[in-house]
Amino acid sequence: MWKMVLPLTLFAFTMTLTPGPNNIMLTASGVNFGYRRTLPHILGIVFGFPAMIVIIGLGLNRIFQTVPSLQSVLKIIGTAYLLFLAWKIARFHSIDDTRPPPRPLTLWQAALFQWVNPKAWVVAVGAVTAYTRTQAGMIDEILFIAVLFSLVTFFGTSTWTVFGTQLRRFLMNDAHRRIFNFGMAALLIVSLVFVFL
Repeated sequence: MWKMVLPLTLFAFTMTLTPGPNNIMLTASGVNFGYRRTLPHILGIVFGFPAMIVIIGLGLNRIFQTVPSLQSVLKIIGTAYLLFLAWKIARFHSIDDTRPPPRPLTLWQAALFQWVNPKAWVVAVGAVTAYTRTQAGMIDEILFIAVLFSLVTFFGTSTWTVFGTQLRRFLMNDAHRRIFNFGMAALLIVSLVFVFL
């Protein structure tokens, strides 16, 4: 297992630092709400994604192999939810808006979001299939992968959120913020293209 630590760490950093639905939403949340208010969203990913790895590693992947249509249904639900989130991001224009103030995702919403996030599925299944070696020690390996991803995910998600908070001072103008939010919503929608390729 220890021979896999470096390759697994590089894989985890690559997957958590590249753009995807989580990182796009965190950047937008960092701009609109700041780091502290986005922290529950970050923690939801930090705990939700490793939990997904464990559950997939312990057998959910076999269920999808048995009932492939279940994965297609999940993909449709995930796509619809991402489109809804893109719409919410695009609609948020200003902290001083007269509408009721929007809220960033909660810890539970972010944790549950991992189950409809196409990139999370690809990374979780890829990590479990590529970095588990022995049937006898598979549970230990899966738990190790989950813990490593939890640590690396905190770094990656925090990086994207801090990036958003740094952009915040440049986006104090409502027109600039509106353009940014439309851009983030568009990127979220574009990220869906890869789901269907």
